[in-house]
Amino acid sequence: MGRGSRPEAFAVNVRGGRRAFGAPGIEPRWTHSNKDAIGTAYSSDSKVWYTLWRGIVTECYFPLIDRPQIRDLELLVTDHETFFHEEKRHLETRIERLTLHALGYRIRSRDPQGRYQFTKTVISHPHLPCLLQRIEPKVAPEWRGRLDLYVLLAPHLDGGGWGNTARVWEVAGRSFLAAEKNGVAVALAADVPFRRLSCGYVGASDGYTDLAQNRVMDWEFDEAPEGNVALTGELEASAWEGCTISMAFGRGIANATHNLLQSLCTPFEDLVRKFEDQWERETHHQVPLETAAVRSRTLYHASHALLLAHEDKTFPGAFIASLSIPWGEAKGDEDRGGYHLVWVRDLYHTASGLLAAGNTETARRILIYLAASQQSDGGFPQNFWVNGEAYWKGIQLDEVSYPILLAWKLSRENALGRFDPYPMVLAAAGYLVRHGPATQQERWEEASGYSPSTLAVNIAALLCAAQFARQRGDEETAVFLEDHTDFLESHLEAWTVTRKGTLHPSIRRHYIRILPVDLSNPEPIEDPDEAYLTLANVPPGEPATFPARDIVDAGFLELVRWGIRSPHDPLVEDSLRVVDHVLRVETALGPGWHRYNHDGYGQRADGGPFVGYGQGRVWPLLTGERAHYEIAAGRDPTRLIETLEKFATRGDLLPEQVWDEADRPDLHLYSGRPTGSATPLLWAHAEYITLLRSRRDGSVFDLIPEVRDRYRAPRRSARLSEIWSPHRHARQAASGRLVRIEAPEPFRLHWSSDLWKTVTDTASHPTRLGLEYVDLQTPEEGAGLSFTFYWTRRSAWEGRDYFLRSVSQGTG
Repeated sequence: MGRGSRPEAFAVNVRGGRRAFGAPGIEPRWTHSNKDAIGTAYSSDSKVWYTLWRGIVTECYFPLIDRPQIRDLELLVTDHETFFHEEKRHLETRIERLTLHALGYRIRSRDPQGRYQFTKTVISHPHLPCLLQRIEPKVAPEWRGRLDLYVLLAPHLDGGGWGNTARVWEVAGRSFLAAEKNGVAVALAADVPFRRLSCGYVGASDGYTDLAQNRVMDWEFDEAPEGNVALTGELEASAWEGCTISMAFGRGIANATHNLLQSLCTPFEDLVRKFEDQWERETHHQVPLETAAVRSRTLYHASHALLLAHEDKTFPGAFIASLSIPWGEAKGDEDRGGYHLVWVRDLYHTASGLLAAGNTETARRILIYLAASQQSDGGFPQNFWVNGEAYWKGIQLDEVSYPILLAWKLSRENALGRFDPYPMVLAAAGYLVRHGPATQQERWEEASGYSPSTLAVNIAALLCAAQFARQRGDEETAVFLEDHTDFLESHLEAWTVTRKGTLHPSIRRHYIRILPVDLSNPEPIEDPDEAYLTLANVPPGEPATFPARDIVDAGFLELVRWGIRSPHDPLVEDSLRVVDHVLRVETALGPGWHRYNHDGYGQRADGGPFVGYGQGRVWPLLTGERAHYEIAAGRDPTRLIETLEKFATRGDLLPEQVWDEADRPDLHLYSGRPTGSATPLLWAHAEYITLLRSRRDGSVFDLIPEVRDRYRAPRRSARLSEIWSPHRHARQAASGRLVRIEAPEPFRLHWSSDLWKTVTDTASHPTRLGLEYVDLQTPEEGAGLSFTFYWTRRSAWEGRDYFLRSVSQGTG
């Protein structure tokens, strides 16, 4: 080869020129989200992930875990005359993992009339981006030679069903099926030849439509450009003696074809052994928590493997929430995110579950990934693609807190290695102080205001940040953060507890879901008994606005989880009685809880999919959270753990939501079984693992001793009565107490305690958190502090005076 020359392009040629009719096909949809199994090779070389549902392969992801590339891949069977079977629709299936740890599967599919059956072994190639299925059919004697076997593939390349181009290709003396879009390609072949091959537009000229008409494959189109397409291949009769089907992905047709041919040249049994060995090597170090389980001896191991399987292989430490698209059967290309995105909240729980299982190395990868994904202002997006690009851009303050908590947990485990999290911790702490205490969205991503669950996480995180600062010899920053944390803790009840509740006949004082405030208003009414909350996802014609005191969730249990409040605090116990009265549901499998009353995120009242509105259902992870509370309270969590295990599917997947009404067999909805929301939800699996660890240890795994020691009896008195900031103008404070005036830039505070009769100028004090402040003592009751700002960097006056009134200690 001469200097500067390049090798010949991979020799792939299109067969013929017959173009399918019916372009561009019907509107594309994804598949159902309640998966039966999730799989991938553990090796980072094999950048493909797959899902299974009703015995078939559904969404596969390549080359990143947030990029779905197909809708589904299944088998079709006909006898030419009397029947046409679609694998997912007509066959009875059972699925099992190949080993306790490996996420490869054996699927047994049976024709209900006993004419034939399949045993399928499904794995991803240990080192290539290929999905492999070994098909071992068994045909009743009287039906041998009378059945035809087809493979049907629906590509949704680059995350969408529109714009796919399908062709029949020829290479190395054989024909195969392939599709491409935006530089991504998928190729399909088997280790036995195809007898017929065709590409078509879904709903018009695809193989399924062809076979459904007369049970015979009449069409053989060579290409179907730019549409919602499907690929169909009829396998040679020898496939009924057993065959291996490979679906390979690549950057372009040549790359996908190369991977396809390579995957079929190694005996399938050898690949299965390598696949299993990879998983067994990774999971041998697990802490033996299965002894803390109640009825399941496999869910723990499945949960750990599932957590590991949701990590991207290009961006180590990037774990998505779920390999699913909730209610995908009702969604098309407009929903590009699904749940295959990174949520910091879910990511923290994944890390905590891995730590509970003894996997510190992977948890450290998560922390490093979070540090690399942090925004320049110290915050984190609401959710994001694995490359760090924001998808939804809301602000959830608990998601800024969780990386600090993870850093502290790893530090306590002496598991940080050579990674220094302090810059990330300091930046995140500064963000929390500058943007809190109200959050734009609480943990259900819908409402803004003062959330007990968000405040609990923020308090714990800021106190951990103070510990980091003290370890670094930065006592000033440590004290500043502790002052701020004490201020938040001292206002919890004032912000988030109603005294006029109406939900329980004998309880008036209890925690609410959230005290809503408008973040654009720096002077909100901070009264839980006066505010009104507008709910999301409410069905048309139903009320959406309620008194905030009458909407509750169990988010206040985070105060117990982190150690801020005792599980025996009378307010906590009364609030639980309200939650149980309003939100608890006794399913056929055990007790469960709704997120909050009047929730609209879930299967609709008629059983239809959630599209814009619906009806909230039982969330299994909330049963896990309640079990954690029982452990904290020193009570037996056995029934709750057993219920959580029962909520798992036969394939050991924990759903996001389960059906909580009478069975609807016509819609495949059964009490305690998955709805059309995400299955699995990694948060639920992580909660289960940490729950087993907590039960084994006899204490809540997430509890932070430093937080418990500071805020449990005897209660500490906050040094600061109030904090005034540009985004929250405190209007009164307890007399004779300190108040802090904060701003994000240097200033000179021009102030008076006697209505401007005398005036003092005080220069602001800088911090390492992007804030400057002045501390003042309030005068006697009835007086107050008058003040304004001179911005020294800009050499400009604020142009407005502010007043903070002094009140008695009981009302400050």
